[in-house]
Amino acid sequence: MYNEVKIFSGSNSNYLSEEIAKHYGKPLGEIVLQKFSDGEFQPNLLESVRGCMVFFVQSTNAPMENLVELMLMIDAAKRASAEYITAVIPYFGFARQDRKDKPRVSIGSKMVANILAASGANRVMTMDLHAAQIQGFFDIPVDHLDSSPIFFPYIQSLNKENLIFAAPDVGSTNRARTYATHFETDMVICDKHRKRANEIASMQVIGDVDGKHVVLIDDIIDTAGTMTNAAKLLKEKGALSVRAVCTHPVLSGTAIDRINNSELEEMVVCNTMPLRVESPKIKVLSVAKLFADAIDAVVHHKSISKLFI
Repeated sequence: MYNEVKIFSGSNSNYLSEEIAKHYGKPLGEIVLQKFSDGEFQPNLLESVRGCMVFFVQSTNAPMENLVELMLMIDAAKRASAEYITAVIPYFGFARQDRKDKPRVSIGSKMVANILAASGANRVMTMDLHAAQIQGFFDIPVDHLDSSPIFFPYIQSLNKENLIFAAPDVGSTNRARTYATHFETDMVICDKHRKRANEIASMQVIGDVDGKHVVLIDDIIDTAGTMTNAAKLLKEKGALSVRAVCTHPVLSGTAIDRINNSELEEMVVCNTMPLRVESPKIKVLSVAKLFADAIDAVVHHKSISKLFI
């Protein structure tokens, strides 16, 4: 006998939560967000969660209010005697702050891990953390889903010969290698040097892409500077086509314009966070069924390893 399951959505991820709930086979729980004139807000669960397994779906991309709203929802459920609370965070904000890379800086992802646990979360479910080691920042279970079951079938459907995978920087090497191994092909690396954050000083390609269809692999597409520069360089090195596959479409600043004016044939992303602006070059694939299957596995105490390809 399993506890009753309730799925609620934060205001940032309602579009995805509805799809997850539909795949799971339950309607979303009723919740309202009361807002005060000074900008303060308070989530209010409109149905009982006593003794229930509760799942809150909310990506914690900017603004900060998205994270605070998730914390308040978790606290509300804990104080209403929920039996087990899972924070479903398709995009885990602050994941790029995973170490001290210079003196006197915070490790934001560790701080967020502490806050979620202190708020009352018993479990976290997320996808494609910027660094897999972030799971170790949590003292509660973490289900770290992989976007490859979403992207692999799409890449297969392209039916491209002479396919090769590329890492837009050294940090993405392991991701690109996973794809290259699955498709039994080669990979290359675009090695970049930065002057400062979000500004690239130089880039070079390690490997041969002449006469190849290249797929760039990364977890986050933010300003799109790295990706579009890599696409340009790969085309100059003889690539027949260049497309990119990125899980989280942060797309800040002039990213959309950069993509539209780039050598990229397309940018394939997941709907882990709302797309700010649509573009003819951007294709969005849904992660809803994968998260619904993961929720079902948690509810029925089953392994989630079957969800990985």
